[in-house]
Amino acid sequence: MGGGNGAKSATKRARAMEKAAKAPAGSQLKDNAASLTIACKICLQTFVCTTTEKVLRDHWENRHPKQEFFAAFPHLKPA
Repeated sequence: MGGGNGAKSATKRARAMEKAAKAPAGSQLKDNAASLTIACKICLQTFVCTTTEKVLRDHWENRHPKQEFFAAFPHLKPA
């Protein structure tokens, strides 16, 4: 006789437990904090390293429209 839905559920549950045991336990707070590598030089707000220039320009337009963009983010200044 073939396995029923109960057997499938038990197998799936066992595989999920194995997968969870292999995954690193703990918090991601340190990893998240390490990825905040871009900072506005005016207000010191930090941004994730994958932030696009458009998001940075939006921040500048909304928070610091009277200052120059490159004063807030000098690393984006063209060479």
